[in-house]
Amino acid sequence: MQAQEYTPFSSQILKVKKHTDIEYTFSMSYTGRVKPGQFFEVSIPRYGEAPISVSGIREGQVDLTIRRVGKVTDEVFERYQGGQLFMRGPYGNGFDVEDYKGSELVIIAGGTGVSPVRGVIDYFSVHRDERRAMWLVAGFKSPEDILFREDFNRWRDTMNLILTVDGADGEYDGPVGLVTSYIPGLELENPSLAKAIVVGPPAMMRFSVKALLKRGFKEEHIWVSYERKMCCGIGKCGHCRIGDQYVCVDGGKEPDGLGGGRNGCEY
Repeated sequence: MQAQEYTPFSSQILKVKKHTDIEYTFSMSYTGRVKPGQFFEVSIPRYGEAPISVSGIREGQVDLTIRRVGKVTDEVFERYQGGQLFMRGPYGNGFDVEDYKGSELVIIAGGTGVSPVRGVIDYFSVHRDERRAMWLVAGFKSPEDILFREDFNRWRDTMNLILTVDGADGEYDGPVGLVTSYIPGLELENPSLAKAIVVGPPAMMRFSVKALLKRGFKEEHIWVSYERKMCCGIGKCGHCRIGDQYVCVDGGKEPDGLGGGRNGCEY
Protein backbone atom coordinates (compact mmCIF):
# COMPACT_ATOMS: atom_id res chain seq x y z
CA MET A 1 0.00 0.00 0.00
CA GLN A 2 1.01 3.61 -0.55
CA ALA A 3 1.51 6.33 2.07
CA GLN A 4 -1.48 8.27 3.38
CA GLU A 5 -0.60 11.12 5.72
CA TYR A 6 -3.70 11.05 7.91
CA THR A 7 -5.62 7.85 7.19
CA PRO A 8 -4.36 4.40 8.24
CA PHE A 9 -4.12 1.85 5.45
CA SER A 10 -4.09 -1.92 5.63
CA SER A 11 -0.68 -3.54 5.12
CA GLN A 12 -0.08 -7.25 4.69
CA ILE A 13 2.42 -9.01 6.95
CA LEU A 14 4.81 -10.72 4.53
CA LYS A 15 7.26 -12.23 6.99
CA VAL A 16 8.03 -12.23 10.71
CA LYS A 17 11.55 -12.75 12.10
CA LYS A 18 12.12 -13.31 15.82
CA HIS A 19 15.20 -11.71 17.40
CA THR A 20 14.42 -12.09 21.10
CA ASP A 21 11.34 -12.98 23.13
CA ILE A 22 10.16 -9.35 22.97
CA GLU A 23 11.61 -8.11 19.66
CA TYR A 24 10.45 -9.21 16.22
CA THR A 25 10.92 -7.72 12.75
CA PHE A 26 7.75 -7.54 10.66
CA SER A 27 8.16 -7.25 6.89
CA MET A 28 5.15 -5.25 5.69
CA SER A 29 3.82 -4.62 2.20
CA TYR A 30 4.36 -0.99 1.21
CA THR A 31 4.80 0.96 -2.02
CA GLY A 32 6.02 4.52 -1.76
CA ARG A 33 8.96 6.70 -0.79
CA VAL A 34 10.58 6.07 2.57
CA LYS A 35 14.02 6.74 4.09
CA PRO A 36 15.98 5.03 6.87
CA GLY A 37 15.09 6.55 10.23
CA GLN A 38 11.52 7.44 9.34
CA PHE A 39 8.66 5.78 11.20
CA PHE A 40 5.10 4.56 10.72
CA GLU A 41 2.21 4.74 13.14
CA VAL A 42 1.07 1.12 13.47
CA SER A 43 -2.43 0.59 14.78
CA ILE A 44 -4.95 -2.04 15.79
CA PRO A 45 -8.58 -0.92 16.01
CA ARG A 46 -9.83 -0.52 19.61
CA TYR A 47 -6.30 -0.72 21.02
CA GLY A 48 -4.63 2.41 19.60
CA GLU A 49 -1.44 3.00 17.66
CA ALA A 50 2.30 3.03 18.26
CA PRO A 51 5.13 4.68 16.30
CA ILE A 52 7.60 2.13 14.92
CA SER A 53 10.89 2.91 13.16
CA VAL A 54 11.69 1.61 9.69
CA SER A 55 14.51 -0.93 10.02
CA GLY A 56 14.67 -2.07 6.39
CA ILE A 57 13.56 -0.98 2.93
CA ARG A 58 13.09 -3.22 -0.09
CA GLU A 59 11.03 -3.17 -3.26
CA GLY A 60 7.37 -3.31 -2.27
CA GLN A 61 7.97 -3.67 1.45
CA VAL A 62 9.39 -2.14 4.63
CA ASP A 63 10.71 -3.80 7.77
CA LEU A 64 9.45 -2.66 11.17
CA THR A 65 11.29 -3.94 14.22
CA ILE A 66 8.77 -3.99 17.04
CA ARG A 67 9.48 -4.32 20.75
CA ARG A 68 6.77 -5.66 23.02
CA VAL A 69 6.47 -2.85 25.56
CA GLY A 70 2.81 -1.81 25.82
CA LYS A 71 -0.84 -2.37 25.02
CA VAL A 72 -0.63 -1.88 21.25
CA THR A 73 2.57 -3.84 20.73
CA ASP A 74 1.22 -6.62 22.97
CA GLU A 75 -1.72 -6.95 20.60
CA VAL A 76 0.56 -6.88 17.55
CA PHE A 77 2.47 -9.86 18.94
CA GLU A 78 -0.73 -11.73 19.82
CA ARG A 79 -2.52 -11.09 16.52
CA TYR A 80 0.16 -10.99 13.83
CA GLN A 81 -0.88 -14.38 12.50
CA GLY A 82 -3.97 -12.58 11.20
CA GLY A 83 -1.94 -11.35 8.26
CA GLN A 84 -2.26 -7.57 8.33
CA LEU A 85 -1.75 -4.41 10.37
CA PHE A 86 -2.93 -0.83 9.88
CA MET A 87 -0.28 1.81 9.22
CA ARG A 88 -0.01 5.50 8.42
CA GLY A 89 3.06 7.41 7.40
CA PRO A 90 5.97 7.48 6.90
CA TYR A 91 6.85 10.37 9.22
CA GLY A 92 10.05 12.05 10.35
CA ASN A 93 12.93 13.42 8.32
CA GLY A 94 14.96 10.23 8.18
CA PHE A 95 18.59 9.87 7.19
CA ASP A 96 19.76 10.78 3.69
CA VAL A 97 22.78 8.75 2.55
CA GLU A 98 23.80 11.69 0.36
CA ASP A 99 24.81 13.55 3.54
CA TYR A 100 27.56 11.01 4.25
CA LYS A 101 28.95 10.16 0.81
CA GLY A 102 32.66 10.80 0.43
CA SER A 103 33.15 11.13 4.18
CA GLU A 104 34.66 9.14 6.99
CA LEU A 105 31.63 7.86 8.90
CA VAL A 106 31.05 6.79 12.50
CA ILE A 107 27.73 5.24 13.54
CA ILE A 108 27.03 4.69 17.22
CA ALA A 109 23.86 2.80 18.10
CA GLY A 110 22.46 1.42 21.33
CA GLY A 111 19.92 -1.42 21.53
CA THR A 112 16.94 -0.95 19.27
CA GLY A 113 18.65 2.23 18.07
CA VAL A 114 20.25 0.01 15.43
CA SER A 115 16.86 -0.20 13.67
CA PRO A 116 16.63 3.35 12.27
CA VAL A 117 20.23 3.36 11.02
CA ARG A 118 20.21 -0.18 9.65
CA GLY A 119 19.41 1.11 6.16
CA VAL A 120 22.36 3.53 6.22
CA ILE A 121 24.71 0.81 7.45
CA ASP A 122 23.50 -1.57 4.76
CA TYR A 123 23.92 1.03 2.03
CA PHE A 124 27.53 1.84 2.88
CA SER A 125 28.31 -1.81 3.54
CA VAL A 126 27.51 -2.45 -0.13
CA HIS A 127 28.69 0.88 -1.60
CA ARG A 128 32.10 1.07 0.05
CA ASP A 129 33.47 3.16 -2.80
CA GLU A 130 31.09 5.98 -1.87
CA ARG A 131 32.56 6.64 1.58
CA ARG A 132 35.88 6.69 3.35
CA ALA A 133 36.67 4.59 6.42
CA MET A 134 33.62 3.58 8.45
CA TRP A 135 33.18 2.63 12.10
CA LEU A 136 30.10 1.00 13.59
CA VAL A 137 29.92 0.87 17.39
CA ALA A 138 26.80 -0.97 18.56
CA GLY A 139 25.89 -1.85 22.12
CA PHE A 140 23.28 -4.09 23.72
CA LYS A 141 22.41 -4.89 27.33
CA SER A 142 23.52 -8.53 27.12
CA PRO A 143 24.47 -11.12 24.47
CA GLU A 144 20.88 -12.40 24.53
CA ASP A 145 19.59 -8.93 23.57
CA ILE A 146 21.63 -8.58 20.37
CA LEU A 147 19.45 -7.85 17.32
CA PHE A 148 20.25 -8.40 13.62
CA ARG A 149 22.95 -11.01 14.28
CA GLU A 150 23.16 -12.05 10.62
CA ASP A 151 23.62 -8.43 9.60
CA PHE A 152 26.45 -7.90 12.07
CA ASN A 153 28.23 -10.98 10.72
CA ARG A 154 27.98 -9.50 7.23
CA TRP A 155 28.93 -5.95 8.25
CA ARG A 156 32.02 -7.22 10.05
CA ASP A 157 33.61 -7.91 6.65
CA THR A 158 32.96 -4.47 5.16
CA MET A 159 33.68 -1.95 7.95
CA ASN A 160 35.31 -1.50 11.35
CA LEU A 161 32.86 -3.03 13.82
CA ILE A 162 32.71 -2.99 17.60
CA LEU A 163 29.76 -5.01 18.92
CA THR A 164 29.69 -4.68 22.69
CA VAL A 165 27.38 -5.59 25.58
CA ASP A 166 26.91 -3.88 28.94
CA GLY A 167 27.47 -7.12 30.84
CA ALA A 168 27.86 -10.86 30.28
CA ASP A 169 28.68 -14.09 32.07
CA GLY A 170 32.04 -15.81 31.95
CA GLU A 171 31.31 -17.75 28.75
CA TYR A 172 30.99 -14.63 26.57
CA ASP A 173 34.26 -13.73 24.83
CA GLY A 174 33.22 -10.54 22.98
CA PRO A 175 33.73 -6.88 23.94
CA VAL A 176 32.06 -5.76 27.18
CA GLY A 177 31.44 -2.12 28.10
CA LEU A 178 29.40 0.94 27.19
CA VAL A 179 29.66 2.22 23.62
CA THR A 180 31.00 5.54 24.93
CA SER A 181 34.09 3.81 26.30
CA TYR A 182 35.19 2.87 22.77
CA ILE A 183 34.90 6.33 21.16
CA PRO A 184 38.28 7.67 22.44
CA GLY A 185 40.10 4.72 20.85
CA LEU A 186 38.59 4.89 17.35
CA GLU A 187 41.33 5.21 14.72
CA LEU A 188 40.09 8.14 12.65
CA GLU A 189 41.72 9.81 9.65
CA ASN A 190 40.48 13.35 10.37
CA PRO A 191 37.79 13.83 13.04
CA SER A 192 37.19 17.44 12.03
CA LEU A 193 35.94 16.26 8.62
CA ALA A 194 34.33 12.99 9.73
CA LYS A 195 30.57 12.60 10.15
CA ALA A 196 28.67 10.69 12.80
CA ILE A 197 25.20 9.31 13.50
CA VAL A 198 24.18 8.59 17.08
CA VAL A 199 20.97 6.69 17.94
CA GLY A 200 19.88 5.15 21.21
CA PRO A 201 18.77 5.99 24.74
CA PRO A 202 19.01 9.71 25.66
CA ALA A 203 21.88 9.31 28.16
CA MET A 204 23.89 7.24 25.68
CA MET A 205 23.38 9.82 22.94
CA ARG A 206 24.33 12.72 25.19
CA PHE A 207 27.60 11.19 26.36
CA SER A 208 28.43 9.84 22.91
CA VAL A 209 28.02 13.29 21.37
CA LYS A 210 30.21 14.80 24.07
CA ALA A 211 32.88 12.17 23.40
CA LEU A 212 32.73 12.83 19.64
CA LEU A 213 33.09 16.58 20.17
CA LYS A 214 36.06 15.91 22.42
CA ARG A 215 37.61 13.87 19.59
CA GLY A 216 37.31 16.90 17.30
CA PHE A 217 34.03 16.29 15.46
CA LYS A 218 32.19 19.41 14.38
CA GLU A 219 28.76 19.83 15.91
CA GLU A 220 27.16 20.25 12.47
CA HIS A 221 28.61 16.87 11.43
CA ILE A 222 26.76 14.91 14.12
CA TRP A 223 23.25 13.57 13.42
CA VAL A 224 21.08 12.28 16.25
CA SER A 225 17.70 10.57 16.27
CA TYR A 226 15.41 11.47 19.11
CA GLU A 227 13.28 8.94 20.96
CA ARG A 228 10.04 10.63 21.77
CA LYS A 229 6.53 9.28 22.17
CA MET A 230 4.88 10.28 18.89
CA CYS A 231 1.15 10.77 18.59
CA CYS A 232 -0.01 12.57 15.45
CA GLY A 233 3.32 12.33 13.57
CA ILE A 234 2.59 15.52 11.62
CA GLY A 235 3.47 18.31 14.06
CA LYS A 236 -0.05 19.09 15.28
CA CYS A 237 -0.42 17.62 18.77
CA GLY A 238 2.81 18.98 20.32
CA HIS A 239 3.49 15.73 22.14
CA CYS A 240 7.09 15.53 20.87
CA ARG A 241 7.92 19.23 21.13
CA ILE A 242 11.44 20.22 22.21
CA GLY A 243 11.67 24.00 22.58
CA ASP A 244 10.20 25.45 19.39
CA GLN A 245 10.78 22.32 17.31
CA TYR A 246 8.66 19.23 16.74
CA VAL A 247 10.73 16.05 16.58
CA CYS A 248 8.32 14.28 14.21
CA VAL A 249 8.57 17.04 11.60
CA ASP A 250 11.66 19.16 12.23
CA GLY A 251 13.95 16.79 14.05
CA GLY A 252 15.14 17.83 17.46
CA LYS A 253 18.07 19.59 19.05
CA GLU A 254 19.41 18.61 22.44
CA PRO A 255 18.55 21.10 25.20
CA ASP A 256 22.23 21.98 25.70
CA GLY A 257 22.85 22.37 21.99
CA LEU A 258 24.85 19.19 21.49
CA GLY A 259 24.39 17.53 18.15
CA GLY A 260 22.44 18.27 14.99
CA GLY A 261 19.08 16.58 15.30
CA ARG A 262 17.54 15.25 12.13
CA ASN A 263 14.68 12.87 12.53
CA GLY A 264 12.03 11.68 14.89
CA CYS A 265 11.59 8.02 15.66
CA GLU A 266 10.60 5.94 18.63
CA TYR A 267 10.79 2.53 20.18
